[in-house]
Amino acid sequence: MFLFLRSLSRTVHEVHEEHHEEDYVIDEASYKSLTVWRKSLVLSCNGFTVIDSEGDLAYRVDNYCEHPSEIILMDGCGKSKFTLCRRKQKLRLVDKWLIYNDEDDDNNSADDTKHPILVAKKQINHMLQQNGNVLAHVYAATSSNKMHAYVIEGSYAHRSCKFYDKSRKVVAEIRKKEAAIGGEGVSFGLDVFVLIIRPGFDQGVAMAIVLLLDQMFS
Repeated sequence: MFLFLRSLSRTVHEVHEEHHEEDYVIDEASYKSLTVWRKSLVLSCNGFTVIDSEGDLAYRVDNYCEHPSEIILMDGCGKSKFTLCRRKQKLRLVDKWLIYNDEDDDNNSADDTKHPILVAKKQINHMLQQNGNVLAHVYAATSSNKMHAYVIEGSYAHRSCKFYDKSRKVVAEIRKKEAAIGGEGVSFGLDVFVLIIRPGFDQGVAMAIVLLLDQMFS
């Protein structure tokens, strides 16, 4: 399956649907597309295998339990890129997740000496919101402004989500993986999907948010 996805990522271009947002202009040369396989390459592990458009291993996640309190997003060589930690909230229904950047840190575990770059919270009171499609909000951890940096809308269960920035521009999107093989359309189900990243948005951060959505809604 892994070799098949590698080959498919190199040779098959995604079929893009028509969108009506003014900021959502499709330019093949400007965006990055990752094929996300909801499976670890390590036996007896839960996790993710992420392949870039060249068919190379871009990211990997290997978890030994289904809902860990800490998740490490590694690059294809196994080097930690981001650490995601769940923080239990006393007297609150929803926990928050902290995202740490491990790029310049040799310690792959988040501790009290490190500072998160982003904080993510699951949206639970859908009925009270003007927009019932909101799944989660992501905040800049270093900012005193309580306004969110990104909002994720759509349905992760159906692998159809958009990541919006503060100006309501789409910076990333999750879509079902579909391809034309032998003249017929082929769907890969929910365990294989596509993450599309717009120019200027860090693809590692985008993948980290995908991992949080999976923890929140799977």
